[in-house]
Amino acid sequence: MNGTKLPEGGVLYDESDEDDDDIVLPSGDSARALAEIEWNEGLPNESGLKGADLIAEFVKHLPNAPGVYRMFNEAGDVLYVGKARSLKKRVANYAQGRVHSNRLTKMVRETAQMAFVTTRTETEALLLEANLIKRLRPRYNVLLRDDKSFPYILITGDHRAPAIYKHRGARARKGEYFGPFASASAVGRTINSLQRAFLLRTCTDSVFESRTRPCLLHQIKRCSGPCTHEVSDVDYAKLVDEAKDFLSGRSQNVKATIASQMASASDDLDFERAAVYRDRLAALSHVQSHQGINPAGVEEADVFAIHHEAGLTCIQVFFFRAGQNWGNQAYFPKADPQLTGAEVLNAFLAQFYDDKPVPRQLLLSETVEEQDLLAQALSEKTGQKIAILVPQRGEKKDLTDHVLSNAREAHGRKLAETASQERLLKGFAETFGLSYVPRRIEIYDNSHIMGTNAVGGMVVAGPEGFVKNQYRKFNIKSTDITPGDDFGMMREVMMRRFSRLLKEEGLPDRTTSQPGGEDAADAGFPAWPDVILIDGGQGQMSAVRKILDELGIRDVITAIGVAKGVDRDAGRERFFADGRHDFSLPPRDPVLYFVQRMRDEAHRFAIGSHRARRKRELVKNPLDEIAGIGPGRKRALLQHFGTAKAVSRAGVTDLMTVEGISETVAKQIYNHFHENRAG
Repeated sequence: MNGTKLPEGGVLYDESDEDDDDIVLPSGDSARALAEIEWNEGLPNESGLKGADLIAEFVKHLPNAPGVYRMFNEAGDVLYVGKARSLKKRVANYAQGRVHSNRLTKMVRETAQMAFVTTRTETEALLLEANLIKRLRPRYNVLLRDDKSFPYILITGDHRAPAIYKHRGARARKGEYFGPFASASAVGRTINSLQRAFLLRTCTDSVFESRTRPCLLHQIKRCSGPCTHEVSDVDYAKLVDEAKDFLSGRSQNVKATIASQMASASDDLDFERAAVYRDRLAALSHVQSHQGINPAGVEEADVFAIHHEAGLTCIQVFFFRAGQNWGNQAYFPKADPQLTGAEVLNAFLAQFYDDKPVPRQLLLSETVEEQDLLAQALSEKTGQKIAILVPQRGEKKDLTDHVLSNAREAHGRKLAETASQERLLKGFAETFGLSYVPRRIEIYDNSHIMGTNAVGGMVVAGPEGFVKNQYRKFNIKSTDITPGDDFGMMREVMMRRFSRLLKEEGLPDRTTSQPGGEDAADAGFPAWPDVILIDGGQGQMSAVRKILDELGIRDVITAIGVAKGVDRDAGRERFFADGRHDFSLPPRDPVLYFVQRMRDEAHRFAIGSHRARRKRELVKNPLDEIAGIGPGRKRALLQHFGTAKAVSRAGVTDLMTVEGISETVAKQIYNHFHENRAG
């Protein structure tokens, strides 16, 4: 791609060259492709200009064309990503001081570099802007905090007996996908009811192929048993089609058919079969009864409502597909408190659909500035017309009001939780003599059985409670540690955690990261902990302090040990901190409950990680240890020989009879199990 050099090292990518096809955005996939462009990071600012003066120099060379711009500080961090119908006019506003908040005025002052890319249309610029904001998470943009993909229901299409699964991620497997659902629990409840209604299997293909008799699910009437032909392939296919019809919105037709079959069985005095149909109808009714509001006039739509108050924004989203309510979720985007609710919602929507399927209709609680542009961009991305509406009357207005009511309730709960957490953190700081209120507390615990499958767990708490995307587990790797040596395990965890943090983040600057100020709020959640809590007494703390001393970070982190009290009773814990004797807190002290809750969460996480590791070890197959034996060859070997033990006894010639096993691979397998022979 050809770049047009701007003054002071900035770069404007110009799309005039015919070879620059990779910056065109005809679809959503192209937006992601464009986001992979190398942006010439870290370009020098040769003039030494900064802020509005620097921006004014850029404006002289910018075109009246749509595009996306980025602003950097002196350290090369991205401050802001924006899009414009005219780059020249939009960026000129910054040079002339036309910003609408003190926060953006500060952003302009910090700007030491800019980069630009032109696009053919404003809709392309909108899609690219949303993609880059999600990837780069600039400090001054509205940020969508929860970026997990939504779960779906998958009915497979590559097997004689299709299965029904919960699915998240790329749609690589052949089959039909239904969703999105708001949460994994919503999918789980729905699949559970659909099993009873349609008797579809949920087992893996390998388990299916290995069955010689029906499993427990068939016996409790949750599966029709296609694995052992308890149901014919034709009849099973009918059940699959009914399930697809139900998930596609033809639920009334499905229920009418089942009701008719129940009546027919009853007329034939086949009451056992009639009872099966009755139970299936009850299961379908159970699905719909758990979906809450189900407006008849909304076939496929996402409904958004925003409540913006006290510096906190809540956006509630309800998902309707196939005429059914598939759950709702509340989001709390990071945004400048001075922005209006409509401005936050406008920025949120483009980011929300950057990597998610778009329904035919979006219903909003209030009008947003770029409503028409967003509808056009989403229509181009999906290849179908997308309507964005703000209902004023009727059933859709009642629906948006209902979603808005949910947004207000979620907003109130979040405010209450945040206020309570802030009070607890202030009390924590006072109790342990901290000079400031901590913004990040890390809690550590180990879990093992007689030293086997040892795992160290780290959980993180902050002003908004537990921050689960920051949790980490450490599989204990050292061979020098005596099994069961908790001190040695903690030393390994501390060394791995903080040596890596030093390498990636450097030492924290405590002079600019004090909680409560604007800088702290803008910086987002810190990478360095203010406090670490160790589940252990004086011995554990000695191991931890030694590591902190070796790394030279003992002065920047407060380490506190929490030892179980007499008789290991909750409420009688002893605390160990630098510069003071060990002490206890009054039994009903709120800070004591707060510490117990954090310690219990670390204990839960460490035990869960240990159990998962132990389970993997228990089910580990000897074939997994052979290089070049992937899932396909492993499945073929097990289907042919029955067990891994039988594979280990097989000769090279026998192994070569298995599909996909060449002579070279057969010798490799044979030699793996016969180390003392050449094969």
